[in-house]
Parts: sequence; C-alpha cells; structure tokens
Amino acid sequence: MMALGGAIGAGLFKGSDTSISQTGPGAVLAYLIGGIILLFVMQGLGEMAVYNNKASTFRELIHPVLGPFAAHLTGWIYWLDWVLVMAAETAASAGFLSFWFPNLPLWLLALIVSVVMTALNIFQVAIYGETEYWMAGIKVVVLALFVIFGLILLLTGVHGQPGPGFSHLTNAGGFFPHGLNGFAASLLVVMFSFGGTEMIGMTLGETENPDRVIPRAARGVIVRILLFYVLPILVIVSLVPWNNLGAGVSPFVTVFQAIGIPYVGGVMNFVMLTAVLSATNSGMYAASRMLYTQSVTGQAPHFFAKLSQRRVPVRALLMSTSFLYIGVIVAFFAKGSTFGYLMTIPGYSVMIVWILLAAAHVRSRRLRRVHGTQTHERYAGSIVGSWFAIIALTLIFIGVVATTPLWGTVVMIVVLVLIAIGYFVQSPVNRRHLQR
Repeated sequence: MMALGGAIGAGLFKGSDTSISQTGPGAVLAYLIGGIILLFVMQGLGEMAVYNNKASTFRELIHPVLGPFAAHLTGWIYWLDWVLVMAAETAASAGFLSFWFPNLPLWLLALIVSVVMTALNIFQVAIYGETEYWMAGIKVVVLALFVIFGLILLLTGVHGQPGPGFSHLTNAGGFFPHGLNGFAASLLVVMFSFGGTEMIGMTLGETENPDRVIPRAARGVIVRILLFYVLPILVIVSLVPWNNLGAGVSPFVTVFQAIGIPYVGGVMNFVMLTAVLSATNSGMYAASRMLYTQSVTGQAPHFFAKLSQRRVPVRALLMSTSFLYIGVIVAFFAKGSTFGYLMTIPGYSVMIVWILLAAAHVRSRRLRRVHGTQTHERYAGSIVGSWFAIIALTLIFIGVVATTPLWGTVVMIVVLVLIAIGYFVQSPVNRRHLQR
C-alpha cells in the first residue's frame, strides 16, 4: 500500500491532463513504456534486497556496488524529489479544500494540511501505516470502479448514445497528434507519476522478512501498472476525445461528468484530496528516512540522526516538512502553474534514481558471479531488463531535455553540481565525527 500511496497522487489524477494534452491518445503508450521500465527496475531492486538483507533503504543497496558517491547522489536526489513532491501535493490539497472552504485563504488551508500530516508522521510507524492503508485504499477502489464502469460504457454507450469503442484513439489527429516531440515531453509527466513505486525499497529496515516481502511486491508491479495507470488512461482517451479534455481540469472529473454521476464535483474533489494527502504522507516517510540514512552514514549533518523514543527520525522529518511551505509560497506567486513548476525537478530525479538502481543491479550480479555466489532463479531480476531500463531512461532523459523548457534542465544541473560539491566538502567532516 505504501508504494501505491506514493505513486498514485496528483501526478495521476491531476498530471494526466498534461500528459494527454501533450501527446493525445499516445499517452497510453507513454504510461505503458514507463511501466515496463519500472517493472525491470523493481525486479532488480527485489533481487538486491534478497542478497543484502541488512540494508535499511535502497541507498544502502547501491553503496556496496556503485560506491559512496553514487549512494550520496541517490540519497540527496531522492530526498529532493520527495520534498518537492510534498510541496506540490500540499499546494494541490489546499486547492481541493477550498472547494468546501472558499472563504479561507489558500495559505491557511495549506498550513492546516502541513501541521496535520507532520503530526501523523511524528508518531510511530504503525499509526502512519494505518493512515496510509485507508487513504491508499480509497484511491484503489475509485480507480477500480472507474475502469469497470468506463469499459462498460465504451461498449454500451452513454445516455442512449452508442458506445464509441476505441474510435477516439485515432480521431482528432491520430494516435500521436503532436508527433514524437509531444510524446517525448509527456514522458516527464509519466516519470513523475510513477515516482514513489520504488518506495518499497525505503522500508527494508522496518519490514519483517524483507528478503521475501520486497521481491514479491516488486513482481506485482506490472499488475498495478496495468490496473491503476494504463487502463484508466485508456478509458479516458477512449470515452472522451483527447482534445475535449479541459486544460487544468482532471480528466477523471471530465469522464465522470460524461457518465452522469451526481455530485461528481464533490465526489472527485474528495477522492483527489485523499490521493494527494496519501502521497504527501508517503513522501514524508520516504524523505525523513532517507535524510536520516544520509546522516548516519556521514553524508548529511549528524544532527539529523536523532531518533525519538518511538524510533522516528524527528529532526529529519521536521527538516523535510519545512519544504511543505515552499509549496504555499509558490502557489501564492505562481497561481495555477504551481503543479507544473514543482513537477519538473522530481521528474528528472526519478529518472536518475531509476538509472542508478538498474546500474546497481547489473553491477551486483556481476560481483556475485565473480565471488561465486549463485543467484536463485526465484528472486532473479532480468539483466537484459536492467540494461533496457538504463538505455531507455537515458534516451528519455535526452528527449525530455530537448523538448521541454530549458530552465528545468538548468536547475537540475545546478542541483547535481551542488550535491557533488557537498559530497567532497561534507563527507570528510562527518566521517571524522562518526569516528569519534
């Protein structure tokens, strides 16, 4: 449920309109390709978890095979990814709450969300898990109903009109109305949407029998991708012509309105609010644990290594939570463009982390072969799949850079340079501290 909570958020419910507007019905293929890449990455992650069952996060799976700098880069990139995602999700949740509280200022609603979500995560993991279970469950049920009713309407029709079948996939400019450039640009949204599924690699230290649980969860990725991403997007672009979907309006709302469900505005507003709160909840867990791990391994100030009596990294959590208020500030100045501004860097970050995970899988398999350790077939990920993921993600990265605004690429380069500088400046200081 945690991986679903992190992955099914504003990126799907709100960001899918951006993906569809950029590439039309071809968004179905974009999500399918992204899902296949994710499957190979997760299979490799599952295999590494079996043969390094002492690791507490996937950062510690990368360190032994790719070295300390790769682990340092992974930790900070992943932390940055989630704090920015939390900022985007919090700003979005304030907008959803304003549906019922239109007279309250956006900043106050965002502040309430931030305080409540922080309080939930300060308590022990069991409370977090229970909250996440129910919030993720709501999203799963709604998506399942959406797919079922949508497929029925494709065949039976709406309001006495015959079902469109799949004719809308090729009407209005064809399957790729904006060509390959639009398709490449949409992949950034897809990567952002899928980000969070790898979060099961953040639970290694707090999961019983991770060497069995993690591979099983990784193998189930393809089912979740088809049910909760590919099929919903297919239903959307099949029921409603892609160019009839309103800009800035969730495609899910548009489809439910076409179906004729009463009070669709309030119903979907509640569902999307639950989705973004769930993703924020998962993000707080992932960001705080990653910052804590960076601290105890000497890659972040030792100040963040403090645990509460409930074994919660409170200082790392509060540091990560502080970025929630960036979302409020950006929302105030950027108005309706908040989500787009805050989505770019996490999209790049997800691709970098996935490349590092796939590379770590390839390298770990090679090292085990050198040392004569046999890889059990039951847990084996695909080396060919990992190489495919590395090559595909590199090509997608290049395509996104070539087809999206330059500012996002510049910011990402600056971030990578700062992380590299931080490694060479901070690491010796913290290593001396740990030795003392």
